[in-house]
Amino acid sequence: MHIARLTNADIHWREDGDPAGAAVVFANSLGTDLRLWDKVIKRLPEQGFRYIRFDKRGHGLSSCPSDAYSMTDLVEDLEELLDHIEVSQFSLVGLSIGGMIGQLLARRQSDRMTSLVLACTAAKMGTEDMWQTRIAAVRKGGIESIADAVLDRWFSGPFRHSDECIAWRNMLSRTPAEGYIGCSQALAVTDLTATTSELTLPVLGLAGTEDLASPPEQVKATMDLIRGSRFVEIDGTGHLPCVEQADVFTAHLQNFLKESAHV
Repeated sequence: MHIARLTNADIHWREDGDPAGAAVVFANSLGTDLRLWDKVIKRLPEQGFRYIRFDKRGHGLSSCPSDAYSMTDLVEDLEELLDHIEVSQFSLVGLSIGGMIGQLLARRQSDRMTSLVLACTAAKMGTEDMWQTRIAAVRKGGIESIADAVLDRWFSGPFRHSDECIAWRNMLSRTPAEGYIGCSQALAVTDLTATTSELTLPVLGLAGTEDLASPPEQVKATMDLIRGSRFVEIDGTGHLPCVEQADVFTAHLQNFLKESAHV
């Protein structure tokens, strides 16, 4: 278990694969921790790549600052973590808010990021009013009060009624309320359209056909901002295709990494 004591947060992180391989960084969605990627990591090759996962501030085993968060705060945490563990160049796989972190980081670290996978995300996710309504609900009743509604947006119908879904509900409900609210505040005011449209690195966009949190058309609209990007829909999955359709998700990811990282 690794904790990086950074300037503004203590960040829990983990690495798998080949320590000498090309670095691939995974950034999680709101309300999940680094276990979001367990199924993917198990399916990726052990040689040639170094897989780095982390819990963003306010999630998992990372610390939970009580102040409001900005997207820049979340990106700076990751920049400092990568410096701390001496990662000079890397690809990034980001899902939902993790994809927004990836978009902004790609703009700020264009000399370090070699490729970017944007899963179930967008340059702008939701409206400020929507996020403020959710923040108010969490402040009043805790994450438990919104958990079922969130899961309905995360997962397709069949998975929503599976036993495994119970574990994801528990993960969501146990996220610190202050961490969930802090990241929601960052999402409420972030629009990356201008900076994302300037990206020039290889980008793969992945969307779930049953995703109610970031519908495929929203993901594609963001991919359309990025010259040369690719867009793929994964059938029968919601907001977390790395969980519901791990084989398909990993196959797209692995092919893209081999091409973009030249391994």
